[in-house]
Amino acid sequence: MMRFSFGTGVRSSGFSAACLMAAAAVTVPAYAATDVPVWVSLNGHNADVFESLTKAYNRSQSDVQVQVRNFSTPEALSQALDAAARDKKLPALAQLGDSHTLEEISRRSYVQPLHALQKSGPLKGIQWFVSSDNAFIHDPKGQLMAFPAMLEIPVMYYNQDAFKKAGLAPAAPQRTWIDLQGQLVSLANNGSRKCPLTSDLPVSINLENLAAVNNQLYASADNGLKAKGGLPSFSFDLTYVRHLSLMISWVRAEIMTRPDVGVQSIQRFAQGECAVMMSGSGHIGAFNDQSKLHYAVSGLPYYPEVTKVPGNPFVSGAGLWVMKSPKPVTDATAGFLGWLAQPEQAARWYQQTGYLPMTQAAFKDTPASFYKNLGQWRELVAVYAGRSAVTGQGFRIHNYPAIRTRFQQILTAALDGQQPAVTALNLASAEGNRLARQR
Repeated sequence: MMRFSFGTGVRSSGFSAACLMAAAAVTVPAYAATDVPVWVSLNGHNADVFESLTKAYNRSQSDVQVQVRNFSTPEALSQALDAAARDKKLPALAQLGDSHTLEEISRRSYVQPLHALQKSGPLKGIQWFVSSDNAFIHDPKGQLMAFPAMLEIPVMYYNQDAFKKAGLAPAAPQRTWIDLQGQLVSLANNGSRKCPLTSDLPVSINLENLAAVNNQLYASADNGLKAKGGLPSFSFDLTYVRHLSLMISWVRAEIMTRPDVGVQSIQRFAQGECAVMMSGSGHIGAFNDQSKLHYAVSGLPYYPEVTKVPGNPFVSGAGLWVMKSPKPVTDATAGFLGWLAQPEQAARWYQQTGYLPMTQAAFKDTPASFYKNLGQWRELVAVYAGRSAVTGQGFRIHNYPAIRTRFQQILTAALDGQQPAVTALNLASAEGNRLARQR
């Protein structure tokens, strides 16, 4: 450190003070860190985990400062992103759901594909977990379009205390729909009358993954993945009619509450009120924090008359999309993502959230003890590292967010007893095909 000494015989003056200030300015330069704004839409628990990781990253170095903004809903984030694009004040990263319309996101002028950042730097050579043949946030060449941080699958959560109270042994749900029905009756009659079964994913459980788990196609042209020169179409056959008729009877018999797309179902299960819930795996971390909740995870039910072995549900969720930014910000963003993908951080994210592992190392570095009380969770996850059957690779359908909303409305009316299953499904097919062709 440079020292300044002033003799007793030298008077203080404006000139000497100015020299001192100038010298100090030269010898103690200030370097501003590069800001990396990140926009996400995460539930309370997962938002806290992400915030904790970003704070750890910010403490680990001084060149980059990640700033997280958490939106209450994906829709709120999307609206803010549209406004930011108009005002040219975009974040560096934004959490966006694939929505099975990948090309419609990738064509936005302000996004850049993740694989463009993998050619060099901290993201090069990372062994991702989900197989590249899975259509979710992968382009037709198997390249990642977004950072795979929030990928999840639908699962069947079950309250082990409720099963024991009902005298069901083993204290786990059956994997076939008809056998599960008998268990739900027992649960309703022995302590779980208010909520034997609930779900917050009616379209995912009763349409999309009814196909995938029963090893059937959800839409024509290999679920739209081979729809060159044409458009995929929906045709809900007798399997769907049988299933929706069964679900209508379950609601009428009060062994299933009508599915709710909000947070009510999740909260009721977390509080121990519901015996079984079908929902996304991204709640595992939050449920693990509930000390009084003794639960485990199973795969979704299937129909043995349709398939002898259940298939794997579609990957869903969201990824972190990289926005086009000045090179220093893009480089800083790549550095942050590379740090998140390191084994320690990636394993922590996987274990504390319930999202699928980002990398092979994250899955490999998770000890067997983590899965001890989680039922089939490890087996349900492991299959996504390998190649998927055509029926489980995913689907690509134009205008699918609007289609899903319409399907939700039709299912709600049917489960409320307003329409028989066959009428509802014929309407869903017609509406889905109309919306898929809407430009």
